[in-house]
Amino acid sequence: MTILKNHNANLINEIFNNFPGTWGRDVQTNYYAPAVNIHQTDDAYHIELMAPGREKSEFKIKIDKGFLTVSYETNEATEQKNLQPILREFSLKNFKRSFSIDDAIHTEGILANYENGILKLLLPKKEEVKIVPKEITVQ
Repeated sequence: MTILKNHNANLINEIFNNFPGTWGRDVQTNYYAPAVNIHQTDDAYHIELMAPGREKSEFKIKIDKGFLTVSYETNEATEQKNLQPILREFSLKNFKRSFSIDDAIHTEGILANYENGILKLLLPKKEEVKIVPKEITVQ
């Protein structure tokens, strides 16, 4: 059973079938989305979104109807209206990235931290789904 899915696609299929073409953009809308790393431990899933130069107060993270959605919205500074750009190679675009989660995630325990341009999310697993090593004896 897949616990964590991205855009309603099986995580394994996304890794092997879409690599690397769709990473860095939202598959459903074809708009910019930050690159993501997802790791699993016995106790939790770890999601890292690459989003340098952002303000942590402008991230919005919510869970609704089985989806964990991370979005970023800002109005780029327009204080210097008399400056006309000559070269503009980057901007802090708004984005929205959603991940399908099921009831195996302890949603009340989700933590988020933004440091060095990486938004890190910890999604703890509920006790009953944690992987417990077990040795099977052959009879």
